[in-house]
Amino acid sequence: MKVDKHLFRALAQFWNPAYNCFTFGKVDLVPTIEEYMALLWRSRIQVDRIYSKVVNGDSRCIPWKNLKDLILAHPDVKKKVYSFALSIYGLVVFPKALGNFDNAVTDLFDWLDKRVTPVQVILAETFRSLNACRRAGEGRFVGCAQLLLAWFHSHF
Repeated sequence: MKVDKHLFRALAQFWNPAYNCFTFGKVDLVPTIEEYMALLWRSRIQVDRIYSKVVNGDSRCIPWKNLKDLILAHPDVKKKVYSFALSIYGLVVFPKALGNFDNAVTDLFDWLDKRVTPVQVILAETFRSLNACRRAGEGRFVGCAQLLLAWFHSHF
């Protein structure tokens, strides 16, 4: 899904950081774990276990170019697919900076192999980023904008 930045800015204006929900007149809407899981089709993954990123002050970024070079040059097809999937999660779901993502995303793949869901952390990152956008006024949303817009479209 292509992200319409004007629609996204308008949507962010309705985010109520005090209640962590979107407020449209007298209607409050908030993305839920169940809705995000349905949108991601991840219902068979263990919902009672949560992937969480380790928070430390020394988080580094992985540039997209490094993974792109690995994808193009690596002789092992399975590792090419693994690197490509990692780059999608990093750039779309957990972006750190333009063209880069947090290296903590690599831990996600260990958890996915154990069938633990990342949905809760995706939702938490959505709330954190929306709150940061509202505080900064015109801050950049750092999260899975496509998933949030898919959720938004599913309600209207």
